[in-house]
Amino acid sequence: MRKSIITLLTDFGIKDHYVASLKGVILGINPHCTLVDISHQVSPQDIREGAFILANTYSFFPRGTIHLSVVDPEVGSSRKPILIVTKDYFFVGPDNGLFTLAAPREQVSQVVALTNKKFFLPSVSATFHGRDLFAPVAGHLSLGVKPGAFGSELDSWMELNFGKAKIKEKGLVGEILHIDGFGNLISNIRKQEFSDFTGDQPFVIKVGTRTIHGLKRRYSDGSRNELIALFGSGGFLEISVREGSAQKILKAKRGDPIQISTKFRAPNPK
Repeated sequence: MRKSIITLLTDFGIKDHYVASLKGVILGINPHCTLVDISHQVSPQDIREGAFILANTYSFFPRGTIHLSVVDPEVGSSRKPILIVTKDYFFVGPDNGLFTLAAPREQVSQVVALTNKKFFLPSVSATFHGRDLFAPVAGHLSLGVKPGAFGSELDSWMELNFGKAKIKEKGLVGEILHIDGFGNLISNIRKQEFSDFTGDQPFVIKVGTRTIHGLKRRYSDGSRNELIALFGSGGFLEISVREGSAQKILKAKRGDPIQISTKFRAPNPK
């Protein structure tokens, strides 16, 4: 049997039987594969959150890894189950935008609609495709079954609009893309576009009614409970609070704007 890696990303939580069922199906097909949990704590039905977490994780795994991702509020509907094949990875899951941020970063070579019931469980529930359809496909894929055997090829897949930071009258304007478990507000402003906009000029960062001057290199550079800005491990501008939650202090939510301005009056020196 082949030794393959299959990652699991879901909104199933860890209280119920759902995750264990997925693992049982996969291991029943390939008991020698390695299963790695990315997360099962994606907010229920939150495709965008799942897409963000997957995009910040998948590329750290070895080539050939199979990324099985199931955040599927439309399970049992007409949405397609798909397999996306790239130069280095496989992505298995619902065609609902879950792979929007990950797959386009790779060289996509093939997209397959999963229609061959030979690779499903004998009885497919209308409410649990993760167990009955996606898990067995991932298991058989880990054994070396060719992608084309799972169904017919597609020309495209669904992608969500996550928005991009834009230069407007007031400056570079982005938005909160994700709020992590620490309450850090992760924006869609990348380090390079931030640098290109600000150059060597002084700048301020505005979030809600608060203004932040300058950047910190690390979380510990801020004072306790101080609102700070920095670039996190994913390369995006973050608003954080040392030993606190920026989300709670600002009462922020995903989609709220973050504005970078280089035209401001510097505070008077004391």
